[in-house]
Amino acid sequence: MAITEAEKMRQLAVVRRLEAAGFRAWPATATGFDGTWAVRATASFPAKRLNSVNPLDPSDNSDIPARLQRAAKTFAEHGRSIIVRQSPLAPPDLVSHLDAEGWSRFDESLVMTADLASLDLSVEVERIPIRDMERYVEASLTVHERARSLRSGLTGVLESIRPPTGLFVRESADGAPFAVALAIHDNDLAGLLDVAVRRSERQRGVGRDLVRTALRYTAHKGAKTAWVQVEADNVAGLSLYRSLGFTEAYRYVYRAPPDGGA
Repeated sequence: MAITEAEKMRQLAVVRRLEAAGFRAWPATATGFDGTWAVRATASFPAKRLNSVNPLDPSDNSDIPARLQRAAKTFAEHGRSIIVRQSPLAPPDLVSHLDAEGWSRFDESLVMTADLASLDLSVEVERIPIRDMERYVEASLTVHERARSLRSGLTGVLESIRPPTGLFVRESADGAPFAVALAIHDNDLAGLLDVAVRRSERQRGVGRDLVRTALRYTAHKGAKTAWVQVEADNVAGLSLYRSLGFTEAYRYVYRAPPDGGA
């Protein structure tokens, strides 16, 4: 069944709101605008969401080749190659241009949402977020198996988050971290980020318990709707969130030029 223009506009409004929440939850060091294209760059941390062109209006389709060239120059100044994050807000003409120029598609992701009031957020043990930023950063690097050289970059990103943030870490009896998660309380929205469980602890319910704990934190603060971004090939993650009651709101995919942006 074809959707009406009014339904399409409502869907795009939801995407815009969640995109804005995502920007606030995971802030780039520098964000410039070329029309309604948000050019986000972060030299100190390589996350794609922090280093990409993010078109925010399907009708903003003028002068596409020149704008991509300007964005590529900006990324080069930050030591990065250009990539475009293509969401439903990307102009169709831009998508057609990228297709025609042979830009690859990679790391498709789902943005999923859930009504917090409808979720079972019961947990075996009530946990509160930690306040030690350095401890969280060390735990995140360990659980995600990231290089220690990214410590200052990750710290900078986390310290730049403006909405109230809960830092959750699960540790073994000897203090070794094995799971982490961020819960971002942004008015009536609750964002889940950086969720990870160490390989040796997976399939034991740790992730489910951690997510429920993080969502309970935001629900108690007044959040009504939870959101999370999950890569399409993350079978375990998608299964977890779907089983908790999350549903797909929209998808996005990254695009890179055939020459790697060099």
